[in-house]
Amino acid sequence: MKRFVILGGGYGGLTVAHALLEGELPDDTIVVLIDRMPFQGLKTEYYSLVAGTAADIDLRVAFPSDPRLIVTYGEVTDIDLDAKHIQLAGQDPLEYEWLVVALGCTDKYHGIDGAELYSNSIQTFSASRKTYLALNDVKPYGQVTIVGGGLSGVEVASELREGRPDLNIRIIDRGPSILSAFPGKLQEYVSSWFIEHEVEMRGHVSLHKLEEGCLYDLNNPSPILSDVTVWTAGIQPVALVQRMNLPKDAQGRLIINENHQLPDYNDVFIVGDCASLPFSPSAQAAEGQGKQVAEVMQAIWSGKTPKLGKIKLKGVLGSLGKKAGFGLMGRTPLMGRVPRVLKSGVLWMSKHHFG
Repeated sequence: MKRFVILGGGYGGLTVAHALLEGELPDDTIVVLIDRMPFQGLKTEYYSLVAGTAADIDLRVAFPSDPRLIVTYGEVTDIDLDAKHIQLAGQDPLEYEWLVVALGCTDKYHGIDGAELYSNSIQTFSASRKTYLALNDVKPYGQVTIVGGGLSGVEVASELREGRPDLNIRIIDRGPSILSAFPGKLQEYVSSWFIEHEVEMRGHVSLHKLEEGCLYDLNNPSPILSDVTVWTAGIQPVALVQRMNLPKDAQGRLIINENHQLPDYNDVFIVGDCASLPFSPSAQAAEGQGKQVAEVMQAIWSGKTPKLGKIKLKGVLGSLGKKAGFGLMGRTPLMGRVPRVLKSGVLWMSKHHFG
């Protein structure tokens, strides 16, 4: 049997699997999905896991059950593109006919001394569980610092405020304000929410070092004291992709062609945070790619030339606790209850495989 192997059961990889299984597979081909976990973790909701406002079982989605699908668990340690096989830790090499690399991302620490050692991550399900323990073991009136004022940082800070009203919470960023990539109206709305809910915002912070309980700013001689620090200040492709000696963009993401393939290896597709795309990494983008990868394969199996349209993103939604939110649909900003309800609806759809 020919193996169509998918590395990573996140938004992109799982979308490829579902889309392939919804169509017609050649009789001599089987889909193999490889992941570290026995379920998909809804990564866009990890902020609620670390804040303790959602149980981890609520953020799990079962992998599909289909006789044409083999689900394998393990840690991918290497890919040999020329020999067409992958290596899993402690297992024999696995050969493939086609391969999808959808392994996601890891934190980017920007060369800041001690950042990885003395901060907590939300990039994996396992790391989020550890961060939950660290945050919820902080004593009342303790200090929590979230590094990074983008969407993830804002959602962690607001959800933690709702889950632990006794804590002192601050969010810091090297820019002048939170959500710098969003319109000023949304920045002002979220800033007002933080002020109302006593979340400290500190801009123009240029971190150069982290130690146990302390962060150091180049612009201020006094250390920033913190019982627990959560890192949401940037991402990069996983280490395996970082090691690949292939053309990449400035963010270290692999250059792909119009069909999401490696230019020199058309049997390999790159999906999600590992792929160089004309927009920021997101679950939406990964799912859009996943659907198109399945379209490409259906065309190839039918002896046709793939013809793909542009991936259209519907917008961005963020939460401020369970009752308020914000969003951007095209150029239209959304604020208040409506975007929070919409985000809950998107979560429901994700859990039931509706994209």
